[in-house]
Amino acid sequence: MKRLSPEGRTVAMLLGIVVTMGALAWAAVPFYNWFCSVTGFGGTTQVSESVSDEVLDEVVRVRFDANTDENLEWTFRPMQTRMDLKIGENGLAFYEAINNSDVPITGTASYNVAPEVAGYYFIKVECFCFTEQTLQPGERVEMPVSFFVDPELVSDRDANFVRDITLSYTFHRTEPRQAALDTRSADTIN
Repeated sequence: MKRLSPEGRTVAMLLGIVVTMGALAWAAVPFYNWFCSVTGFGGTTQVSESVSDEVLDEVVRVRFDANTDENLEWTFRPMQTRMDLKIGENGLAFYEAINNSDVPITGTASYNVAPEVAGYYFIKVECFCFTEQTLQPGERVEMPVSFFVDPELVSDRDANFVRDITLSYTFHRTEPRQAALDTRSADTIN
């Protein structure tokens, strides 16, 4: 077996470092998303298929916020600015979206809660943010979000003081998934 020269070893080592860094960069986004969803880091909310079976007498105030990306020609706003509910009680809030353009537009909502420590205890049961939304020209829709604040919040020494939570959404313009799939399929055939 032929041995590499010192220059060859240096090139092989640098190439190994570049490949390793590329692999770590590729894995960083999915790992970060997983980490945030598991821990509530950065105000990331949790998801449940059912409502809470425990309701406490303590009340939490949820405020609602809405934003749109500058490339999205929508009006997007909460239909209520706040809601007071008992910890563990299921809440149902609505957001309104209007397509102000003369073409169909698809958008996807990103979300978080503040303070960030409340993210782990803010549980969504149903949400318009789980799927992309396509609005026809001039179309107006009301989009629901069903949620509750987990009663375990009161026993967390870092979060038990939280009684005001802000749920914030930002809609971003996206390419419809089906159109993206059709484009990829056409590229594969050609």
